[in-house]
Amino acid sequence: MINQVTLVGRLTKDPILRYTPEGKAVSNVTLAVNRNFRNTVGDYEADFVQCIIWNKSAENTAQYCRKGTLIGITGRIQTRRYENKDGKNIYVTEVVAEMVQFLGPKQQEVKQEEFEQIGL
Repeated sequence: MINQVTLVGRLTKDPILRYTPEGKAVSNVTLAVNRNFRNTVGDYEADFVQCIIWNKSAENTAQYCRKGTLIGITGRIQTRRYENKDGKNIYVTEVVAEMVQFLGPKQQEVKQEEFEQIGL
C-alpha cells in the first residue's frame, strides 16, 4: 500500500510549538495550497490542509517560519475519530509530516500588510 502526499503552500498562521507529556515536540499547522485552475469567476481557490509536524522539524518550523512562509511537506495522510462533548463523532483527516522544507527566502520582519496582499 502507498500512502504518500507532497504539498507546497503557505502557512496560514504562525506555528505554535507544544510538547507532549513525554517531551516530544509537536506543531499543528494549516497549509494553504492553491489549486491549479481558476473558478468560474476567474479566481484561484485554495485548499487548507491540516498538518502535524513532530520532533526537530516541529522545533525548526516554529523557530524559522511565520504566517505566509512558503514550505513543502512530504508525509502521509492520517484519519482519526474522536467524540466531542455532545457525544457526536468527529472525523479528522490530516497530513503527518515526514519531511519539511523551507522554500521561501529567510524570514525577515514582515509587515502584516504584505501577508494581506497575498490573501493570508
